[in-house]
Amino acid sequence: MVSDDWAAQRTEAARVQAERLRARQDAEHAEAEALLRDFVRAAADAGLEPGPLQVQGYGGRGTARTSLRGWYLRHDRTAAVATDGAFYVLTAPLTLVDRVRGARVEPQRPPLVLGAGGKDGSSIELVAALERLLPGWRPVGG
Repeated sequence: MVSDDWAAQRTEAARVQAERLRARQDAEHAEAEALLRDFVRAAADAGLEPGPLQVQGYGGRGTARTSLRGWYLRHDRTAAVATDGAFYVLTAPLTLVDRVRGARVEPQRPPLVLGAGGKDGSSIELVAALERLLPGWRPVGG
């Protein structure tokens, strides 16, 4: 039937579109991961000291320490790169136990733009965030 063919074509077109989106996102994440690895090396070479990283509770409800050391990428301290080059989002629902004992956070794949899709003025390119931490860290042409 004609409607079966049309439905199959639409399903295939949606699948191809989703594959392309996934491939583009994977490429962006890989580029951001490489930037973070390069930054961590440059920071170590420059003697830029990492600091302890904390998690903020949703809605500003307290903070909890982590075992991580690194550098905050945003002024609001909601994203950071650890000394191993891993990217962390540092907001979570915190319990009283988390606040007392500390919280565990899992690394995430980094974006090229931090806060993309958020409020106006709340996003920043990853390169700009890293440059703010260590001006001139990127090699020429890097």
